Amino acid sequence: MTQTIQAFATLCLAAAIAHTFSVRFFLEWAKKTKEKPMLSNLLHLFGEVEVVFGIWAAILILFHGLVEGPERASTFVDRVDFAEPIFVSVILAIACTRPIREFVRRGIEVGSIAISRAFPVVDANRAFYLVALVLGPLLGSLITEPAAMAVCALLLRDRFFEAGVSERFKYKTLALLFVNISIGGVLTHFAAPPVVMVAKVWNWDTAYMFRNFGWKAALAVALNAGVTLHFLREDFARMPKAAALSKKPGAPAWLTAAHVVFVLLCVFSAHHSALLFGIFILFLGFTVVTKPLQEKLQFREALLVGFFLSGLVVLGKAQGWWLTPLITSLSKYPLYFGATILTAFTDNAALTFLGAQVPNLSDALKHALVAGAVTGGGLTLIANAPNPAGYGILKDHFGKNGVSFGRLLVAAIIPTAIASICLEFL
Repeated sequence: MTQTIQAFATLCLAAAIAHTFSVRFFLEWAKKTKEKPMLSNLLHLFGEVEVVFGIWAAILILFHGLVEGPERASTFVDRVDFAEPIFVSVILAIACTRPIREFVRRGIEVGSIAISRAFPVVDANRAFYLVALVLGPLLGSLITEPAAMAVCALLLRDRFFEAGVSERFKYKTLALLFVNISIGGVLTHFAAPPVVMVAKVWNWDTAYMFRNFGWKAALAVALNAGVTLHFLREDFARMPKAAALSKKPGAPAWLTAAHVVFVLLCVFSAHHSALLFGIFILFLGFTVVTKPLQEKLQFREALLVGFFLSGLVVLGKAQGWWLTPLITSLSKYPLYFGATILTAFTDNAALTFLGAQVPNLSDALKHALVAGAVTGGGLTLIANAPNPAGYGILKDHFGKNGVSFGRLLVAAIIPTAIASICLEFL
């Protein structure tokens, strides 16, 4: 790749980030041009966060083809690893189904009952919130972060967001969800995208991850949930009493078991896209056979998230020319805090992937890079691959202008700081 293409790729990444923070402008513009349907639809498309990075990735590929020829552009795209976007799309479509959602909801409700009984001052709403935002993210270390994000976002939407909670509650909860999911997947070596990128290269297994990162992350997840719950105490005080256990009939046990098996099969084949696609086709056939017991699959949301991440990995692939020298030039703590900040502007998996390509990186720098990348995963929508999945599920509850990414960043500062202290200084 020539310097011209590299420089243009960085400009496209900067433009995509700026575009992400200005989608509200395009949506407002679209409303003013309703008398011109095609222009209005185009502006509305530009106002959809999920398509932003895909649009700028397409611009990069088109420019690459014009400058160096179609074959060179095709070769560049062929070398991009799309396993993560494909996996996130598939796991999101399966994890959002009614049997999986109810299975996790039941477990969280049982856990919330136990907390309420052990601590009578904690009512059902607070207990559910705590368990959902502690157990849910930590569950991501087993079922992967994208699946945990989808399930947690759906549960929070059904329990709290649809109940008309305050904007402050929504932003603090969304920020907490993003941060806790990002750090909650590091108890194992196969669940968090930034860890997956380095685990094989650096020979990190689950025992190593738990010993060096996992227990610290679990403590940070619990502290974050407790601190946020304290900040939202007035909101919870105004909430109506909620039943601790849902009376609604759930999906048949055999159907839930089958969906869980499909999730596990997808997790085990996450980095083998052909096999993953075959499993997904079998799952689609299974949902057709069991259609009377199923809800409508969320294909639109899953495909949009996949498109977002595909654009992100295309743009991220071309950033090594400046990221790699930057990583190698930093010592431990500058690298740690620098990785946290950089993650806000580029996917943390892309950041650790580039770090894994650096030869002779010391253990201290490896730890600093990964810890910084995962702690910064809740600062912005693009910081961690599962974030767009949660955003897609919850965005309609933030009013006509959608999520303010400035407010989200501010809300994420405290949980990010707690995670930083736990992962690096304990």
